Amino acid sequence: MAPFFFFFTTFLCSLLLLPAIFRKFCVGIDTLFPDQTIVVGQTLISQTLNFELGFFSPGKSRNYFLGIWYKSTPEIVVWVANRNTPITEPQGVVLTIVGNQTLVIRRGEIVIWSSEDSSSVASIPVLQLLDTGNLVIIDKASGIWIWQSFDYPTDTWLPGMKMVSDVEAGLDKYLTSWRNWDDPSPGDFVFRIENEGLSEIVLYRGTRKAFRTGKWNGLYLDGVIPFPNQVFKPELGFKDERLISIRVPYERSINLRLTLEASGLLKRYTLNAGKDKWNSMHMIPRDLCDEYGTCGPNAICKIEKPKICECFKGFSPKSEKDWDHEDWSGGCIRSTPLNCTGNGDGFLEVKRAKYADMLDYWLNSSMSLGECRARCLRNCNCTAYANPIITNETHGCLMWFGELVDIRENPAADIRQIIHIRLPASEIDASTNLKEKEKKGTAKLILISIAAGALVSGFINGAILLMTRRKRRAAKKNDGNDLELPIFKLATILAATNNFAKENVIGKGGFGPVYKGNLSASEEVAVKRLSRSSSQGIEELKNEVFLIAKLQHRNLVRLLGCCIEGEERILIYEYLQNKSLDYFIFDENQRMLLSWPKRFDIIMGIARGLMYLHHDSRLKIIHRDLKTSNILLDANLNPKIADFGLARAFGEDQSIARTKRVVGTYGYMAPEYAIDGKFSVKSDVFSLGVVLLEIVSGKKNRGFNNHDNCHTLLGHAWLLWKEDKFLELMDESLNETFVESELKRCVQVGLLCVQKFAEDRPVVSSVLFMLGTDGAVLPEPKEPAFFYERSLNPITSVSSPSMKSDNNTMTITDLEAR
Repeated sequence: MAPFFFFFTTFLCSLLLLPAIFRKFCVGIDTLFPDQTIVVGQTLISQTLNFELGFFSPGKSRNYFLGIWYKSTPEIVVWVANRNTPITEPQGVVLTIVGNQTLVIRRGEIVIWSSEDSSSVASIPVLQLLDTGNLVIIDKASGIWIWQSFDYPTDTWLPGMKMVSDVEAGLDKYLTSWRNWDDPSPGDFVFRIENEGLSEIVLYRGTRKAFRTGKWNGLYLDGVIPFPNQVFKPELGFKDERLISIRVPYERSINLRLTLEASGLLKRYTLNAGKDKWNSMHMIPRDLCDEYGTCGPNAICKIEKPKICECFKGFSPKSEKDWDHEDWSGGCIRSTPLNCTGNGDGFLEVKRAKYADMLDYWLNSSMSLGECRARCLRNCNCTAYANPIITNETHGCLMWFGELVDIRENPAADIRQIIHIRLPASEIDASTNLKEKEKKGTAKLILISIAAGALVSGFINGAILLMTRRKRRAAKKNDGNDLELPIFKLATILAATNNFAKENVIGKGGFGPVYKGNLSASEEVAVKRLSRSSSQGIEELKNEVFLIAKLQHRNLVRLLGCCIEGEERILIYEYLQNKSLDYFIFDENQRMLLSWPKRFDIIMGIARGLMYLHHDSRLKIIHRDLKTSNILLDANLNPKIADFGLARAFGEDQSIARTKRVVGTYGYMAPEYAIDGKFSVKSDVFSLGVVLLEIVSGKKNRGFNNHDNCHTLLGHAWLLWKEDKFLELMDESLNETFVESELKRCVQVGLLCVQKFAEDRPVVSSVLFMLGTDGAVLPEPKEPAFFYERSLNPITSVSSPSMKSDNNTMTITDLEAR
């Protein structure tokens, strides 16, 4: 019977269309019997053709591994057997069942890898690849599972698989990232359940915590925003009030996976079956506040705030200088020591926040919350207390000793989620008095009325409400948004720039000059001054005030404040030592300082900044003037997008807008914008593609000169791509440092971004995915826009309003749409 079954299934398998690149044939569709083997080139396929098992070589590696992957997307490997024992020579290697219970990879008598021994022995063992992606050894006689791959997860968590931490049962199942795309051996990152005190799930990089979900509080993990989800509904298992397992039920109609990538990001993907494309739906860490200890000790992270870290009341930054430069790692220290005698101390309530990490704690589930408070006051080392399980409203005591680390605001949390932070009575009284003053309306706002003169009325449309540098808040403008922006005195700016000395000029645009200034011996700034004779710049300067003041991202330049006195209109920015990107990549000498790894980092940073503008900020922002001269570089050559004078905010449901006043820089403008005045996120993506190709090539798109043809840089890049000569596009200075796979991805993604029609271009989230995923199958680009070097209709040109002057670019203005 078995030989007939083998013949039948092999014949059936030959009718299936398998990926040509693997050149495989099947052994028994989904089943392997004890008298059968699998060699390199043979596979098992689950009944619904969802998963495939066989030997594979990842990326550029020449080693072989036994793995399971999705049949429709074979580049997505979900399980690897011999990840620590690669097969260097595949000839003679077989997979087989031995001893009625064990799965073995061997060459002759040499065992390369074997499954864990089971306490059960099968009379008729069969290896089967299930539709869930689980590989199991089943006793055909009894139907009992002897062994399953789901008990040994690698980097991917599939529906039906459990993540487990049960010390008593000796079970510990967790995810471990690959080393890199070419190497599935265990990498730096681990994602696992921990039951230290209270249960939580933690992402480790080596031995250091990179992210934690927060503790189980009886309803949810307190650092994760609880929300209903019809696709992702995990089942939690408990033992003695400890979380020991988490599982996502298998649903046949949905292809879902969670993958811990080599970068350390845990991403949840769903498959668009019609396009054989995986879409990233969620990732951890999801923002800066998710990163472990972002704000240091005794501070809270609030992702919606312009400055995301705040010291708790009664605390102040350990280093004001570091905090001014957005380095919060030092955290906060007490402004006033604890009294620790009698009734000398009290507690500040912090509601709806992820509890601090339990680094040094005491836990009692039966003590009342009142007793907990009293006990904390009696112990001079106790710094905070809370109810650990909020569903037990009157009982339970969790006390912290020492510093409070990794607290973030969680607006969606239950109101009972409260941490009580110990403060001296004087700080409690001061806090109470301040609240009373705020209720009575005695808190002062600075109102600067700008109503005189055509220049001023054009600048703010009547009035602008500004706040003092530290704590005062602006009144709400008619659009319902708060504006928070520190005010600088003109005398301070004059002193910082040496009365706007010519030698301090670092750039100039249509709005006027930009100066380097020194507010103190250690704080340098860039001062953008609106020229009194400027015919443009009023609207642009106004735009920056109301847009960039609301934005907060490591890849966006920071607006530090403004100065409005008399006729002076001044914006103050962080000073970036390394000027702009074009200063490096277009200069014969400076380009040598940007190796390929650094250029790739810059590309990724620009894409992340644009991703924030388009998707993650409170406003959807279209930049409209993204170019190399508007990418500034800090001391470590990290990129920051600058100049938001031309930017526009979109409504949540808005996808495209049109203008009769087309402004921007020719060579970076999308065709639909340059010709018809239409702009959207896709017009920014076009500009990103141009910047990307300029970074790779070290050549400017506008004015590109090739002796063989009259193409633009975009057209030249596309021709080289079609002829598989993309390496000829590369800047020669990169010959010693480039990584071919990364460079090829950058050229391909750049060409996808500059395609002629907006609907063909990817969104920036897809750009980031394609750039960051080695080995992913990318679409073929179509012919780019502006294939040949040519001009539009006659236009009025003026200098570009950049932080750095650029004599070789033009700004198009007043071009009527057609």
